[in-house]
Amino acid sequence: MIVAGIGCRPGITRDALLALVERVAERHTLNRLAAPAFRQGEPAIPAIAKTLKVELVWVSALDMTERQVECETHSAIAFEKTGFSSVAEACALAGAGPKSRLLITRQSDRDVTCALATSSDMTGIENG
Repeated sequence: MIVAGIGCRPGITRDALLALVERVAERHTLNRLAAPAFRQGEPAIPAIAKTLKVELVWVSALDMTERQVECETHSAIAFEKTGFSSVAEACALAGAGPKSRLLITRQSDRDVTCALATSSDMTGIENG
């Protein structure tokens, strides 16, 4: 299973989000998109999940916190704005399940970040 974890600023456009996810995942087949639960009001996120034809899971603050120690990149700006120094990587890892590992570390383009994680099975956090 390959999961794209994303982070974004409020008001992100569908095109900006889709462009980065497609670029980061260009050599991989995505199974799932994982986004922070605190961005559930962003319409671009479910829109790109639908465009990519992948499952969307919302990652809770608790799940993100538990995966922070495994993240390879950290941002002081992200920490200041969200309380997490690594949003995309934590979402990718949490969305891919407990035995997941990073495949591609955080990549960024203006107002959006994306990271890929992989797991050998289809476990992960429940969407709900």
